[in-house]
Amino acid sequence: MAPPRISSPAEYDAFIKKLAAYHEKRGTHFEPNPKVGNKPIDLLQLFNAVVEHGGYDRVSDEKLAWRKISTDFGLPTANLPAVAFSLKTVFYKNLAAYEISTVHGREPPPKEILEDITAKGAALLSRTLENYRPSARRETGALGNENSEASGDDGTPARDRNGSEETPGSGGRVTRGLRQAPPQRILFQPDVGPSRPSRNVSATSHGPSPQHANHQQHHQQQQPRGASTSYNPSSNTENMSLAVANYEPRLYHPLTLRPVITPGNNPAEFARRQKALKDATAGKPLVSKQGGIMLPGTGFDGPNIYVRCLCALRSGIPSEQDYALHHLVKISMERGDKYRFEGFPGLAEALVEKVLEVATLFYKVDWQVAHTEDELIGMTTLNGIDGTPDILQRISSLQKREVDDNIHTAEFADKMLQINEAALTLRNMVMLEDNAYYVSELSPLRDLLSIVLNLPMADSVVELKHYALDVAEQLTKYLHFDENDPLYISLLAQLQSDDRGAILTSLRAISRISMNLEENNLLKGVPAAAIQNIIDWTLLNDDDLLHSCLDFLYQYTAVVDNVNFLLITIRVDTLVNQLVRLLTQGAKTVEREYAYGRESRLPPPPGIARLPQDLLPQLLKLEEPERSSQWLRCLFEEDPDESITQIALWQAYQACFTPTAQQTGLALLPAAEFIKNVSTTFGDKAAAQVQPGVVQKFIIKGIRMRSVPVGIKGEEAYGCAWKATSAEACREYFMSPDHLFQHILRAHLGATHNEDGKFENTSGRQYTCLWGGCRRFNGAPATSLLQIANHIKVHLAPKPDTGKDTDGQPPAKRLKPSYIVSPPKQAFTYQLTATDERNDAAGIPLTAVLVLRNLARNVAKTEAEDIALKSDGGVSWVDRLFKPVEQRLFEVMTHNKSLTMYMTDLLSAIRDS
Repeated sequence: MAPPRISSPAEYDAFIKKLAAYHEKRGTHFEPNPKVGNKPIDLLQLFNAVVEHGGYDRVSDEKLAWRKISTDFGLPTANLPAVAFSLKTVFYKNLAAYEISTVHGREPPPKEILEDITAKGAALLSRTLENYRPSARRETGALGNENSEASGDDGTPARDRNGSEETPGSGGRVTRGLRQAPPQRILFQPDVGPSRPSRNVSATSHGPSPQHANHQQHHQQQQPRGASTSYNPSSNTENMSLAVANYEPRLYHPLTLRPVITPGNNPAEFARRQKALKDATAGKPLVSKQGGIMLPGTGFDGPNIYVRCLCALRSGIPSEQDYALHHLVKISMERGDKYRFEGFPGLAEALVEKVLEVATLFYKVDWQVAHTEDELIGMTTLNGIDGTPDILQRISSLQKREVDDNIHTAEFADKMLQINEAALTLRNMVMLEDNAYYVSELSPLRDLLSIVLNLPMADSVVELKHYALDVAEQLTKYLHFDENDPLYISLLAQLQSDDRGAILTSLRAISRISMNLEENNLLKGVPAAAIQNIIDWTLLNDDDLLHSCLDFLYQYTAVVDNVNFLLITIRVDTLVNQLVRLLTQGAKTVEREYAYGRESRLPPPPGIARLPQDLLPQLLKLEEPERSSQWLRCLFEEDPDESITQIALWQAYQACFTPTAQQTGLALLPAAEFIKNVSTTFGDKAAAQVQPGVVQKFIIKGIRMRSVPVGIKGEEAYGCAWKATSAEACREYFMSPDHLFQHILRAHLGATHNEDGKFENTSGRQYTCLWGGCRRFNGAPATSLLQIANHIKVHLAPKPDTGKDTDGQPPAKRLKPSYIVSPPKQAFTYQLTATDERNDAAGIPLTAVLVLRNLARNVAKTEAEDIALKSDGGVSWVDRLFKPVEQRLFEVMTHNKSLTMYMTDLLSAIRDS
């Protein structure tokens, strides 16, 4: 399959507008920016790709076609069936009806049997209200159905019925794929239809028509059977409304008569029955004939996969538990956004009980969970209602088993695998907020986390501990801990670990305590060694660890008692120095110019500038009216506030080209055509008008004379600023500095050329520079042409870069007219650190300044501050901590634009303290 064609922005916008209007008219929901996973889907590319492959029905009928399209779109392949079904759903909900209307030119099915139901199946072009009935199974995404869309399955097909089950009078013969012979004789078929016609039957009929009966028989065959449909814990209302919508009156089938088995019509069967009768009389065992008998496991669907896993997990049978945990891990990973504990009571408790079995591998203990006071007997029973407050003391009193962590038995490895899979299922499911809140009230889970985090140091339990920490990170936001809580103590103990992952997750879990509760997290009882480790970790070049440490310190320093503990036990000045250093982490230097004043406008020049001498040959090569247009662009520009008389403009044009026209016979434009060409050159901004007054004037409104002529490509000419004794500067212009240099030597210094084309270096004369206000050689004139020529080059502009604009294209259009003068500017340099989408400070610098602000506000309130002031020569802790870095803090406030507001609050807190 070819990769999808990339659409242009304009084409895509037009398509989305058309599609939105179509859905609005159809009355369906439209998602203009759908996503599969985290990747946005271009609807125009998807539409073109499916249509080029034959359309929705063609792609859906072809095996693995949606998976190929998903691969072409670069979607992730970790769970390709689920990704393919998600992409199919995007097309089905947004583009399927549009394809039928625009590509096939047909009326799409109503939204009740298209957009409002799942995307399973195909045959949209032939789908009508008469021939299609949605499946009675719950829609995709509801739990409890027997298949998983994430597995790529389009549903479990209904069991095919044999001919003996569908053909009346077939004699009960069970065959597979063979055609059934019609019954030999039907003697009588009485009419057993209802005396009153049902509501869905016409008034003239006495019973259901054969077509209607066959349709209803087929519809009944498609209805699911078994426990998965008889019990639905999550959508009783939905099932009731569906049952009412799909209600059909009970059908009455005609009575089928079968002939009696006799030696005349069926001698073989008659002989078999006679032999079976004799064997039964003689006491011989009967030969079982399974035809027509419903064996266990057949004829009904049974419980869905979720109930099956829950029952298997609680059975205690290792093979059943392997099956359950394997599928629970898969389900929790693929459908974790929809799989909720509240829909399956007992599943969370079963997983907790399974993970609790890890203790038996390392201790001589078998933990049991009691849910009544009568069951709370012994030290190995956990309180399932209120939790076990002395769980750590119980763990410390357990007798350890001798476990060789280098080599494990097969039984140990298999059991550890099951425990890890149960913990992984818990970890995946609590990533959903609803599940995390649900299990936060499960007391045995808190005891379980304490047990797992206090397991012996062994490589075999590292994975399990990480799962436990991930679960704790999601749960602590809904919990409140006191200083002696076992789980809180267990999390703090992880800060002494050498495992970076365990430290990171523990810090995040501790920082999230009570985040979603009204109670404040005081973080009391943190050991001094743990705090010192956190301060030391801020020196590492590890952004993730640094973020977690600063988040902890921000919450820790918000409590006055904690700040007092810091001042007494550790050196806080080193922490302050490190936090000041972090204020500029990742800072970028930005330079920006600020203008003084406003733009000004130059007055128009007194007269029309002279055309550059080296530009005239280029204009003469052009034909009219292009020649006059280029001439106008070189000497004039647009200005809605200015004007020029038509006669002055015409005379300037004549003066420029008439001498050459008389010599070469060059054709010039007539006056009327020339005036019309002005509007053509400058567009609607320049127009010929009559200015009223005592003397009417014919003017061109909307243009003004240029102070400096420009070339054909828009580059400015170089003007001669040489002043003669008349104090009037030379007004000649040239398109290159070389031509201007030669003009000064010839016209103003009287230099002559040698035979080789170079200027003759005359001596014995006195040369003085008259360029602008130059005073060079006024006191001591130059005595040679070479001396004055070298000086003149100082006044001339450097040669333009010939490597640019070599393709003959004009340069970029000027941003503003030449008569607009920009005000003077001054450049300022400042720093920017990390910011968020609202351009507010974020990241490590922000957290660092917040920790400093907490210290500045709370240090003066501590007992250590009072003791320091009362001692001999007492110096306050505020001065000890912030005086050495005060200058640096002012520098950051001045130069770091992102942190200016927060640094101001910090310095104000230091001053007030």
